[in-house]
Amino acid sequence: MDQETKNTQENKITKKPINTNNNNDMIEMNDNIYDKPLEDVVLDKTIIALFAKNDNDKTTKQFLNTYELGINNLAVNDISIIIEFFENEKDLRNIIQKNLLPGKIFLGPIQSKYSKILNDYCEEKVIFFSYSSMSSLAKDCIYLLNFFPKNELTQLLLYLNEEAKVALLYPENEYGYLINSFIDDVIFESRAILVNRSSYKDDLSNVREAIKELGKYELRKYELNRQKQILSLKKDKKSKERLKKLEKFKTTSDYDFTHVLIADYGLNLLQVAPLLPYYDIDPNIVQFMGTGVIDDKTFFYEPSLQGAIFPGVSEERRINLINNYMEIYEDDFLRISTLPYDLIGLINFIYTKEYKFSDVIGLLNNPNKKFDGIDGSFYFKNNIIERDLEILKINNGHTVLVN
Repeated sequence: MDQETKNTQENKITKKPINTNNNNDMIEMNDNIYDKPLEDVVLDKTIIALFAKNDNDKTTKQFLNTYELGINNLAVNDISIIIEFFENEKDLRNIIQKNLLPGKIFLGPIQSKYSKILNDYCEEKVIFFSYSSMSSLAKDCIYLLNFFPKNELTQLLLYLNEEAKVALLYPENEYGYLINSFIDDVIFESRAILVNRSSYKDDLSNVREAIKELGKYELRKYELNRQKQILSLKKDKKSKERLKKLEKFKTTSDYDFTHVLIADYGLNLLQVAPLLPYYDIDPNIVQFMGTGVIDDKTFFYEPSLQGAIFPGVSEERRINLINNYMEIYEDDFLRISTLPYDLIGLINFIYTKEYKFSDVIGLLNNPNKKFDGIDGSFYFKNNIIERDLEILKINNGHTVLVN
C-alpha cells in the first residue's frame, strides 16, 4: 500500500486532527493523571489503530475499510480513530509511548510477533484489542480477537451425542498439532468418545498411508475378501446374490468410528478430503467434520465434503454486511473482516454507555456478559474472544443449519 493510499484511508477514519505534540505537552503538564485510582480513569476518546507496514496489504485495506464502515453503519460518535503504521518493534514502541495515556484503547496489531510486547504497557491503565492468534498472549490488558480453534472444537464436539465415536485426521503442522493438543481436553466435556487418530506430513507425502491406517483399510479389505471367498464356494441363490452385492465394494463398512474430524485447511483440505472416500471411508456412512476454517465457499462445492458439518454462523447474519462492503468498496468481503466490524460495535457500546475504564475491564472479564455481533453472540473468557456457534452442514454450494 503506497503512502497516498494510507493517507486517504487515514482521512476516512480520523474524525478530527490530532496534534501529537499537544498530547505530549498534556502528559508533561498532568503527570498526576497516572496516579488516579482505576475507578476514576476515564476512557480516552482518541483510539489508536496499529498496523505494521509489512502486514498483508489486502488485510490492512479491508480492516481500514471495515473500521470506516462500522463507524458509519453504527453511527459511532464522539470518538476518533487514528491510524498509525509502524516499521518494526522499535517503531511500534515509539508510537505506543507517544500515545500512552490512562484510559487509552489500542486496536491491533494483527501479527503475533508485534503483540508480544504489549504486556509491557499494561500497568499504564490501557487496553489492547489484538488480532493475534497466539492465545498465550491473552492476559492483563490484552484481549484477543480471532477465530480460535479451541472454541470451535468445543462447540462441535458438544453437539455430538453419546453414540458418536470420533476419529481425528490431522496434518503435522502448527494447526494440526494445535487441534490434536486440544481434542483430549475438549472430548471429556463431550458425550462423544475419541477412538482413533492419525497424522500425515504437511507435504501430504504419506497422507494415503495415514488414511488407510485411520480406516483400517487393509484389515477391512481382507475381511471383505474373506467373505467373498466363502460365498464363492456356496451355490445357493441367497449366497450368490450376497456375493454379487459384495463385489461392488473394496472393503467392509465395519468402521470403528462414526465421525471423522479432518483438521486441515486451504488447498490441502481439498486434496485430503477426496482421498477418504477413495479409500472407502464413505461420507454416507461416516459423518465428516471440519473446524471453522471450512467456512468458505471454496469448500462448499467439493463433492467429498457434501454433508460435512462444522461450527460457524449462517451467512445470512453477515450477508447484508458482505453486500454493503461490495457496493461501497467494490471488493469481496474477507471472512476475517467481521472481527474489526464487531470490535467497532463493542467500542460503540462501551462509549455510548459512558463507561469508565474500570467498568470496561469488569465487562470484558465477565464471560457471562455477551455481545451481539455479526458472527453471533460473543464474549471474552480469559481475555480470548469466544462465540456461541451454530452447527452448519455443507449442501450443494451452501450451508444449512443443523442445530
